[in-house]
Amino acid sequence: MRKSLSFSIIVVLLLASCTAADLNRILEAAGGQGPLTQPEVSSGLKEALVQGISKGADKASVTDGFFKNELIKILLPEDARRVEATLRQIGLGSEVDRALLAINRGAEKAAIEAKPIFISAIRQLTIQDAFAILRGEPDAATAFLRRTTETQLIELFQPRIQESLNEVGATKYYTDIATTYNAIPLTNRKIDPDLNSYVTNRAIDGLFKLIAEEELNIRKDPLARTTVLMRRVFGEQD
Repeated sequence: MRKSLSFSIIVVLLLASCTAADLNRILEAAGGQGPLTQPEVSSGLKEALVQGISKGADKASVTDGFFKNELIKILLPEDARRVEATLRQIGLGSEVDRALLAINRGAEKAAIEAKPIFISAIRQLTIQDAFAILRGEPDAATAFLRRTTETQLIELFQPRIQESLNEVGATKYYTDIATTYNAIPLTNRKIDPDLNSYVTNRAIDGLFKLIAEEELNIRKDPLARTTVLMRRVFGEQD
């Protein structure tokens, strides 16, 4: 028993003194596997992206996941922001705040629905350019996913966003503001009452930012690599 305990302590001390590269070499050696193949690199990248969207969607879907995260908080649409001061001057300040909160609540509610849509898109990625992605910029895998799947994601995610906006009242609150403002005589700038496309794009943009954060974390921190394949693939780059 004492020998086992002493051995465990020695192992912990040795691992604590290891660099990230050393740790990855130890883990790879323990796996007893040969050189990485292109399919393994592709699979490792997919695992990292699935982990990224899973963590990102979970983080974004909690209360205030969008609203209190300055990195991804959704502001009012640009045409409303341009006249926000006027809206507050004519007594619509509380309505503006309520709409802003509801917009972010809608994105939070829909975020968890994005997970299977993103994961399905990730699994359809081919092995083409796998090594270029691995050796690219810190967000290369995320950028590749966005470049190749964003149109499909928007199309699939839009109905979820609309349902969420309706459910939390964002559609009604924002439409009321737009209608009231647009009815003001001699108003040159009009507010588009349609929120769906805007919030869909901002929500997806926010999720990609969270995925990029997790990709960077996986690239930099061996302990963030939760599978053997991820440790092998990204360990090669340490």
